[in-house]
Amino acid sequence: MLIGIDVGGTTTDAVLIRNGEVYNTAKVPTEPANLLKSLLNALDKVSREVPPEQFERVVFSTTVITNLIAEGKTDRVALLLVPGPGVNPASYTFPGSFYLKGAMDYRGREIQPLDEAEVRETVSLIREQGFFSAAIVSKFGQRNPSHELRIEEILMELHPGCKVKLGHKVSGKLNFPRRVATSMLASATGERYQQFVEEIKKAMEERNIRAPVYILKADGGTLPIEKSVEFPVETIFSGPAASTIGALALTPEGQTSVVVDIGGTTTDLALILSGKPLIGSKGAKLGNFLTHARAFAVRSIAVGGDSIVRVRETDSGIRMVTIGPERAGPSYCMGGEEPTPTDALKVLGLIDIGDPERAKEAVASIAVCLGKSETETASRIVDMTAEMIEKAVREMFLEWEQEPAYRIWEVLQKKKERPENVVGIGGGAKGLISVVAEKLSAKPIIPEYSEVGNAIGAAVARPTLTLNLRIDTQQKVYSVAEEGEVVSLNSTNIGNFNKMRSEEAETLAAKLLGERADRFGISEYADEAEIANSEVFNVVEGWFTAGRIFDISMQIPAGLINEWKRREKA
Repeated sequence: MLIGIDVGGTTTDAVLIRNGEVYNTAKVPTEPANLLKSLLNALDKVSREVPPEQFERVVFSTTVITNLIAEGKTDRVALLLVPGPGVNPASYTFPGSFYLKGAMDYRGREIQPLDEAEVRETVSLIREQGFFSAAIVSKFGQRNPSHELRIEEILMELHPGCKVKLGHKVSGKLNFPRRVATSMLASATGERYQQFVEEIKKAMEERNIRAPVYILKADGGTLPIEKSVEFPVETIFSGPAASTIGALALTPEGQTSVVVDIGGTTTDLALILSGKPLIGSKGAKLGNFLTHARAFAVRSIAVGGDSIVRVRETDSGIRMVTIGPERAGPSYCMGGEEPTPTDALKVLGLIDIGDPERAKEAVASIAVCLGKSETETASRIVDMTAEMIEKAVREMFLEWEQEPAYRIWEVLQKKKERPENVVGIGGGAKGLISVVAEKLSAKPIIPEYSEVGNAIGAAVARPTLTLNLRIDTQQKVYSVAEEGEVVSLNSTNIGNFNKMRSEEAETLAAKLLGERADRFGISEYADEAEIANSEVFNVVEGWFTAGRIFDISMQIPAGLINEWKRREKA
């Protein structure tokens, strides 16, 4: 038995899967001020009358990190940055920044030592200004973390109560500003996220649930909840990831589809290309900051089934219907106070939920202002909502087409074409997807259990893991970006380093990924790891090749656990 729970802006959905089939579902209202309560209410409702010892896996998709950042409830963070030569630090806009002297080159060789007196003065200043969280990031620190480690030693000596995140531990990828942003957000949310995890673990113990607990990440993969504490930023945007994996689970294998997840507050858009969700090449964006958090290429728009419908009069006296972006609770037909697209859908007989008389009353309040019938008004509201979603999909395609994975897919198709399917997920899908698909000249697909597709996506998502290996045979070292350590090649079984071939480097990457998967407790999918990128560069000194640099990226890609029985009908 598997449990999946997804926290949405309007409802928290849960699903219980037994022997690869949906056994029970549940929906409860989301309480934004108490997400934990929403999660546990959904858990209790979906698992009622089932002995807890029968559960084998529990997966949560949560907006904890996203909400902390959006609501400004993060901790103040002091950024101790070692940018080295190149970009003027004044061009960065990170709050709480303190710039330090020192530098590494792109191969991790020290070209300017730290000024330890300056570091000590800066730490004293940080302490005086009341910072109790800090992030230490040096350019090329993932190639040689010695500066970051030394700054941490000094910080702990002078300010032992401060909680610290190191850039090379948070993200080992190139791009200094993104690594700074990722480290800053990890530090700003780390303590509160740790509290959330502890509360989840306590709640599981109180319910005698001994099954492994996972968190869904932005790249559609799961991570053991204990390990997620080390990478809190990776749990952002898990809602759109859940709907994408849910669409993958509920449609036949290998299809290409636009995923449209219509919730009460927002609509999330994603893309599946020949059975593989499209990953964004730039990393997730939080506010004004691009991060190194690996995420699907998704977009959320502020329109949903519970968006407020109003009539606005223009300066020329023309009355126009507006939809959203605000939401004032549930739709009128569900006991709310404002007319919504859901009420219009109910009037047209496109959905089964809600009170039909209240739906008519809500639409009538708009119709009387426009001088039209209730049916005409309801049709106009539904059509406008679909137009907003269609416009967003078309705009999103312009962004999707810039992604490397999309371009490769187009080449493999041998012609330029758009996906033929529009897959609807979420409570508002049944009434709107057919209209959206018609506007996009696509086939509408509303799978069985689409209303809890996000929870299904969480329940059946398999673990993902990435590993970026860099080997420098001249320096006789290798480093795994995600581990933040520089290791001697003498520790491997490779013979002549200078004659190392790509096959040997890739074999080492696979071995290291398997070891990393073991440490994460997700080794069952390590054999399905694939090479995302493999490059080799010669190091030339004078007229001779002095060594080689290998850059290899491997990943366990997003997908479905083996226990799920995929739907073969759409």
